[in-house]
Amino acid sequence: MNGPTAGSDEGGAAASERGVVLSGTGGAWRVRAQDGRVVEAALRGRLKREPGSRSEKAEARRDASDGGERMMLAVGDEVLIEPRDRGGAWAISGILPRRSRLARRVPGGGYGERIVAANVDQVVIVFAVAKPDPHPRMLDRFLVIAEANELAARIVVNKVDLSGEADAHVRFADYERAGYPVHYTSTKRGDGLEAVRAMLGGRISVFTGPSGVGKSSLLNVLFPGSNLRVGEISESVNKGRHTTVGATMLPLPDEEGGYVVDTPGLREVGMWSLPADRLDRCFPELRPFLANCRFADCMHTVEPGCAVKDAVARGDVSALRFGSYLKLRDELEEADFTRW
Repeated sequence: MNGPTAGSDEGGAAASERGVVLSGTGGAWRVRAQDGRVVEAALRGRLKREPGSRSEKAEARRDASDGGERMMLAVGDEVLIEPRDRGGAWAISGILPRRSRLARRVPGGGYGERIVAANVDQVVIVFAVAKPDPHPRMLDRFLVIAEANELAARIVVNKVDLSGEADAHVRFADYERAGYPVHYTSTKRGDGLEAVRAMLGGRISVFTGPSGVGKSSLLNVLFPGSNLRVGEISESVNKGRHTTVGATMLPLPDEEGGYVVDTPGLREVGMWSLPADRLDRCFPELRPFLANCRFADCMHTVEPGCAVKDAVARGDVSALRFGSYLKLRDELEEADFTRW
């Protein structure tokens, strides 16, 4: 829909248009209208709306200070915009319900959460097979964050020209066994690029991963001439700070549709609001065994009759992935202890 969503009323009120928030904080937001225009807009008053999901209702209660429920605006939110009465500026007059959200812990180890992006379809985690060498524990953390937010996750293994695709498959076999889609790419040779382009098109994808893995090169080869650049902020700028750069949505070319969400600080994401006793459900390969443990509240650490530990011993579950589960569980339990 390219036109206004509502006509002017008898008093001459401005018509509203739908748009999506690309970037911004506080009072200034960049919004892309449905016809492709990008306008600067300010929030009109204290916008309130009825949240749809349980997590949104909880978020709204935290942000309500005047008796109503107010949703904090985030990149990816679908909004209503309209011209202001004077000066040709734009105002955000409404925030539409979210269908999903990616949340993170407040930067610097603080208590609380921050919405990274709204209306996300998938999290695309880019790692390199070499230079830099992949860090499985970091990848596992990214995947758990996606699972905890109930978002689909995909893995892109870049730079396969450095080791060969066969070796790359061996290194990431545990993730294929766990059921994650894994794409093997090389921007130099063109390996796997068509499949990645197809899975990005028409979706809102959070694009993340460590620095140096070739995220920018990958996007610019996939969409030449579009000047899509991820992680433009130098790491040295943020070194030693307890804040992170906000997310930015980058529209894909019109013939592709969709957006890529650049999240430079996602590598520091903490697993906010994930109870330790639900972590096992964030490992897809563990789920088939959970109901077979002797104890319903089994932590899969020292309990007898643990079906998960038996599966690890048989080789049905990766010992490395299970090691990540144990390490992350310790982290969550410590966070729960210090929180109280």
